[in-house]
Amino acid sequence: MEVSDPARHLRFDAFEVDIRAGEVRKHGIRLKLQGQPFQVLSLLLAHPGEAVTREELRQKLWPGDTFVDFDTSLNSAVKKLREVLGDSAEEPKYIETLPKRGYRFVARVENGTSNTVSNEATPPVSAGTLATASVYEAATSTAASPRRRRSRIW
Repeated sequence: MEVSDPARHLRFDAFEVDIRAGEVRKHGIRLKLQGQPFQVLSLLLAHPGEAVTREELRQKLWPGDTFVDFDTSLNSAVKKLREVLGDSAEEPKYIETLPKRGYRFVARVENGTSNTVSNEATPPVSAGTLATASVYEAATSTAASPRRRRSRIW
């Protein structure tokens, strides 16, 4: 019998996220969400109800030696993520934009064993919350696709 790792499976609304497999499902149907949008979701789910700054996202998604138009790339990743989740910037159900600062995951999040991780802006410390501390690391270590180095040629 397989034991569910709470940091591996997270749920919110009709969605289930398998961090290690890099999969998002809605009502059991796998949705197409690749690379950076999935990494953004993983980082937001690792800190439910908390602000995740644009700088934190830059450091996690694009290492210092990667040259990329950060603002455009991050905005594109968040836009793709919102499209898959059926969310909007104007009336957010899941991802709230914090102008000029970053983003916050605002929906109630549960771990794979149905224990609440967060349902408030400032989540209480619980076993579920502690389990999500390694969520992003698990996503980037096993589910992330190989990074492509981009450079600009002028």
